[in-house]
Amino acid sequence: MLQINSVHRCFHQIGAIFLGVSIGWIGILTVPGQAKTLPKSLRSSSVGETGIDALRLHLPPYNLTGKKIAIGQVEIGRPGQFGIDKAVAQNRSMALTRVFYRDTRARTNSNVDSHAQNVASIMISAAKMARGVAPGARLYSSASGTPRRYGQPEECLSAQYVALQNGGDIRAINFSFGESLRFDPRAKPQLDGNALLTQCVDWSARVHNVLYVIAGNQGKGGISIPTDNFNGVNVAFTARVQELFARVDFANLGDPTSSATKGLESNVGPRRAIALVAPGHDVSLVNPNGSITTSSGTSFAAPHVTGTIALLQEYGDTAIRRSLRDRSSSWTLDARRSEVMKAVLLNAADKLKDSGNGLLLGMSRTIADKNNRTWLDSDAYRDSKIPLHAQMGTGQLNAFRAYQQFSAGQWTPEAAIPAIGWDYRTVGSNSVSTPAPIYQDYILEKRLQKGSFVSVTLIWNRLVELVDKDQNGEYSLGEEFRDRGLNNLDLYLMRAEDTDTRKAIHSSISAVDSTEHIFNKIPATGRYKIRVQFKHQANEPAQPYALAWWTVPTR
Repeated sequence: MLQINSVHRCFHQIGAIFLGVSIGWIGILTVPGQAKTLPKSLRSSSVGETGIDALRLHLPPYNLTGKKIAIGQVEIGRPGQFGIDKAVAQNRSMALTRVFYRDTRARTNSNVDSHAQNVASIMISAAKMARGVAPGARLYSSASGTPRRYGQPEECLSAQYVALQNGGDIRAINFSFGESLRFDPRAKPQLDGNALLTQCVDWSARVHNVLYVIAGNQGKGGISIPTDNFNGVNVAFTARVQELFARVDFANLGDPTSSATKGLESNVGPRRAIALVAPGHDVSLVNPNGSITTSSGTSFAAPHVTGTIALLQEYGDTAIRRSLRDRSSSWTLDARRSEVMKAVLLNAADKLKDSGNGLLLGMSRTIADKNNRTWLDSDAYRDSKIPLHAQMGTGQLNAFRAYQQFSAGQWTPEAAIPAIGWDYRTVGSNSVSTPAPIYQDYILEKRLQKGSFVSVTLIWNRLVELVDKDQNGEYSLGEEFRDRGLNNLDLYLMRAEDTDTRKAIHSSISAVDSTEHIFNKIPATGRYKIRVQFKHQANEPAQPYALAWWTVPTR
């Protein structure tokens, strides 16, 4: 990455110059969902079937474009808004809802930035040749305009202001920027979760119920803060292999297992940084003037995830309204929880291509790391204490599979659960002050097929509190945060009749992560259950969590 105004961005940008080439001018997109087919250029794009397969959701019978769903963006600059900024006077393909400068209205023709425009285009562009993931979503964008060297307080203020828009109903906020550890004011700064901006992200995620999507660090000395967050989703990027986005790009993180970079390019200790990968190499972008270019970087992987959240949340809101109207389903406001979104996205990620028999959960492709190794070659597959692959997290974002995972609905442990689903619930410690059970058992309704894979993801939040000096309930410049720590939860796959976790078939028992993930084979056809257990109390005696599962029942 290269330094720009003391804040490091993706390696592709020097000033306002991009390593892309303008390849034409955009047009205006017809209403998504009306077309029966997609042109080949879109199908082969990062948003299409060679990438995250989101465009399928724009078409009937799904008709999902992110309509009425509010998402956010924070960067050093901002995209231009038609009618406000001259830079976008000829570009009507991106309908931003509102733009800001920190926590005030944006000034006309000020802080408009090509990088921010490119990132926003992946989320909401309606251009015919560069359609965004969620062209119907409402995007609120703030330019933090941070000063030289240290801008975390202003960036936190900007993030909070965006999170409070749309009546406080912002479902996700995209960070395609970051801060360098070199300019962090702490005495010995490390990626230990304690930088102000990192704590701000974890605090806001919990308080404002918003999922922060963070561009993962690239190279050495790059935008490492706030990639040490717990409650967001850090995204690395993939490049094409035989037309499919399927391999982690070499320009991503340096070796996260190297002792020389521990705490500098990767988190202190064994906690992994990357949660997902998404397409980011030579992806199509829209410039402020409406021309289309291509460029690469984690900056452009992250908005694929943010846009996908808008698609899923549009579906979720429809399901909630339907449930309230005719009581035909049990969809509740739990579907809007940021932890649920994170669990769904991670659990539905592609790892290994299914041969067509369904035993690999219908996954569309095999994802390889920089050394051409797959998930099965990783320590995350072998070691129950390591839930995430160092380079790819749980795998590559697949928007359509995420839709399948989410649309399967919420199921409680009070009755047998189907093969696919999710839940939002609470477990508690042994403390007498909480009625929450120390564990929750989810017994699968049908027997699972021998040799099939099971994917289960457990998500919960670190507890960060605001030290609110002025007692106004909001972060103000000069205020700080307090880390209350991370309660430790564990995840087990057990035979239905077993009660002792020492007999578990598979487990994910990291002592340092806020994510647990199981992806393993079923050893024998039979009845199984999933257990979520409160292991160790660090703060409150009750811990909310989100759980997503995907299994293969016997034929």
